[in-house]
Order: sequence, then structure tokens, then C-alpha cells
Amino acid sequence: MAALESITTLITGATGFVGRHVTRLLAERVDRVRVLVRPASQLRAIEGLNVDRVFGDLRDKSSLAKALAGVRQVFHVAADYRLWAKNPDEIYENNVVGTRNLIDACREAGVERFVYTSSVATIVVPAGERLPDERTAARLDQMIGHYKRSKFMAEEEVMGAVAKGFPAVVVNPTTPVGAGDWKPTPTGRIIVDFLNGRMPAYVDTGFNLVAVDDVAGGHWLAAKHGRIGERYILGERNMTLKDFLVLVARKAGRAAPRMRLPYAVALAAGYTEHFFCSITGREPRIPLEGVRMAKHKMFVDASRAVRELGFRPTGVEAAIERAVHWYISNGYVTNYSPPRRGGEDAPDSREAGGEDRVARSASPTGRSIKDRPAQCFGRTDLRGTPPQRGGE
Repeated sequence: MAALESITTLITGATGFVGRHVTRLLAERVDRVRVLVRPASQLRAIEGLNVDRVFGDLRDKSSLAKALAGVRQVFHVAADYRLWAKNPDEIYENNVVGTRNLIDACREAGVERFVYTSSVATIVVPAGERLPDERTAARLDQMIGHYKRSKFMAEEEVMGAVAKGFPAVVVNPTTPVGAGDWKPTPTGRIIVDFLNGRMPAYVDTGFNLVAVDDVAGGHWLAAKHGRIGERYILGERNMTLKDFLVLVARKAGRAAPRMRLPYAVALAAGYTEHFFCSITGREPRIPLEGVRMAKHKMFVDASRAVRELGFRPTGVEAAIERAVHWYISNGYVTNYSPPRRGGEDAPDSREAGGEDRVARSASPTGRSIKDRPAQCFGRTDLRGTPPQRGGE
């Protein structure tokens, strides 16, 4: 067993999906890992990990000094990832003000390396024939909704600090998938809803998928090899929602949905529920921001991390299978029965795109949207509309 690296490391967002995997990896790589958690945080995600817990809040500057005492390396994975909030100011306070406070505290503590978990949401905007990548010059007015705007603004805080000498590297995960998504995230809800038979249709959209374990590894590579002030997309495969559901169906032994839901219908449903939820204060099942995001396919060129960091994704199909099995074994799926080999529950790959078509889904190293397969996705419960990932 290799010796642990002697560097005290602080992680924010350790109880989230991505954060938990980053924490687990770092606990195997460095000799002292410290996690910043709120007093009310659900700590089940980090149970059993050899880490020190420090209670605090990114919005409270006074709580950060103790957390950073003796720390040389910080992974800021925490984010408020909500596509709807009764008080949207909370999203900005957590994502923008919280990031600013942590940067200021890190400066005072003399932190030597700062890895910020941004989101592919700050990059994925319509870019003509070329796929968006780290060089894509997005603007704040192109960000749809409070979550995307807040992540864009938070990334600007990091880059502004870099211009003044702050040692930060930015990673932009795409859509992570895998085991342990206990909340679950919007991507996880797509899988859970499908497994529970609540997804008879799909909308025409797409995203880039990556195994959450690989995202964690990408954070480590960014800390070791990333260049200060640079961004690195951590992604693997561009895939339509329809083809994603084909893979989920195959791993679960179910039939994938065949009906495509027109975007106009989904948008109308989103506006309708948004209106009623603005009156009742209830969280919508169909977030309007999620529907609006789904209008554009979130395909990217993720080849830079491969070239410069040595990022080597291990495969989204295995990650989807781990996610399916984890949800089933942890009680997220009701009335599940294992598929009968060759029986009627076995998905017909020819009906929903097929294994061959899924295998042809775009590589992150591709350059032209013209080279992409036909895009067809969607769902009637749009809570899982292609999520804009951060480090929640």
C-alpha cells in the first residue's frame, strides 16, 4: 500500500453525491482529511470514513478560520443545487457569497492549492457547429435560472481571485452517475422514477455523462496537475436522454419508454406548475428552469482533461448499472422483481435505439454536432430534466 501524502486537506460538500466520492478518494490518498459540515447536515454519506469533522457554514466567515487551521489544500465541492427555491436569494448566498467567504478565509490561512467544483452549466451554451469546451466564452445573461447564474457568478469569484494571485484550479463536472446518490440528485431521480414506472415518455434533450468515481479522480488530478486559473471539464459520453434510458432499462431488465413528449407540452406544464407553486410555496415536480434548460442539448468536448490531466474515464455503462443496483438494494424502488431471462421484461434494444446505437453515442473528444446521432429524449415527470451539475 502506497504511503499517504502528508498534506492536511479540507473538503466542503462532503455529504453530497460528488463530495462524498471526493472525500472517500482523498481519505485513501492523504494523511489528514477534514470536512466542513453544517450542524444540521445528514452525515450518513461520510459514515465510516477516516475524516475529521468541523462544524461551520460557508455563509459564516467566523466559522471558517477554525476549519482552515493548518490546511494546505482545499476542495470546495459544496453547492446549493436547486432548480427552484421559494427564496432564490438563498441559492446566491450559498453558492456565490459562500465561495467568496471561503476564498477570503483561504487567503488568510495561506492555503497553497484550491480546487473549485464548478459546473458544466457555466460552459454549455449554444456555440454553433463546435461543441462547447473550456474556451467557450459564456455570459451571465445566457445562464438559465438562479442555479446556473449563481454557479457562473461563483466561478467568476474564483477567477477574479486567481487574477490577484490565488492558487485555484476549476473543474467542471458534467452529469455524474453512480452508486450512493442518496438524496437523490436530478439524474438519480430520473433513474428512480424510471425504475418505479413513472416515466412513460421522454423529451428531446441530451447531456454528457460521467461516472461519479471518475469525477472524484478528476478532482485529484486537477489538484496534482491542473494549471492555476484553468478550467477542466470532467465528462465522458455525450448521450441523448432516450439513449440514457435505454441503458438504464437494459441494466434494470425493463423496457425503455417509446413516446416522445413535445417540448411545447413540457414547457406548458412547467409554466402551469410554476404559477401554482408560486402561490402555494410548494416545490414543483416539474421545475420550469429544468424544462427551459432541456431545450438545448448539453453536449461538450471534454478532451482537455484527458490531454492535460491524464483523466481516463472508466465507463458510464458500469456506473449506470451500479446506480440501478444501489437504488434497488437501498429501498428506493417499490415492487421491483428481477427480470426473467429472455422474458417479457427484457428490453428490446431495437425498439428504443438499441445497443449498437448507444455504443455510437458521441465521444467527448468529438468536435462537430453534425457528427452526433439523432437526439431524442424526455419524460413527463421533468424533475430529472438534464441536470446542470455542480458539486452538490
